[in-house]
Amino acid sequence: MSIRTAVVTGASSGIGEATARELAKQGYHVVVGARRIDRLEQLAAEIGGTALPLDVTGDESVRAFTEAIGEVHVLVNNAGGAKGLAPVAEADLDDWRWMWETNVLGTLRLTKALLPKLIASGDGLIVTITSVAAFVHYDNGSGYTSAKHAQAVLHRTLRGELLGQPVRLTEIAPGAVETEFSLVRFDGDAERAAKVYEGIDPLLATDIAEIVGFVASRPPHVNLDTIVVKPRDQAEAGRFARRS
Repeated sequence: MSIRTAVVTGASSGIGEATARELAKQGYHVVVGARRIDRLEQLAAEIGGTALPLDVTGDESVRAFTEAIGEVHVLVNNAGGAKGLAPVAEADLDDWRWMWETNVLGTLRLTKALLPKLIASGDGLIVTITSVAAFVHYDNGSGYTSAKHAQAVLHRTLRGELLGQPVRLTEIAPGAVETEFSLVRFDGDAERAAKVYEGIDPLLATDIAEIVGFVASRPPHVNLDTIVVKPRDQAEAGRFARRS
């Protein structure tokens, strides 16, 4: 039996890195993509995978990345992120463009490019990591929540468009996960990022990776459509039980 191939975007840290490790443990040959190629190469060496540079916001980068890959059985659309917490009245258009390019159009570029290979595999799986922000909105978060809503709708629309094709689609929507997410959102302000998780036990990247691994290990006739996962200390976006 030939080795199955999984592609993970945004794999240089956090959920993407943990997912690559989890799928490698399951026996997949994992192709990891991100901009920080030094981190990718170290990860690929550790898991026996392949590291390829990838900027999901660039058409040429995505083309080169996807053309370098042969068979594909699993695509994990993980690349994404947030920038800022500005109200609509003070919205930074560059931050919005980055969020929409990365979360929405990045997912579109990779999915569109790899879809023929996923179908040709005879048992393809697309996992898109969205967020609880794909279901709600909150003050000062319109840039990120609107991008995550759009990314989720893109993914959910595919469920119907691919009906009858040998491709499963799973959306995983995490709540608070302690990764570099908040560090990026706050432009490297570590103190402000740490306050997001202060007084709670957040999810870890490995928690999400294990769920991706579970989804990937289901038989071809089983489609887990949407999985919402939050820490016990979180009821909804912005609502936490914090301990002093």
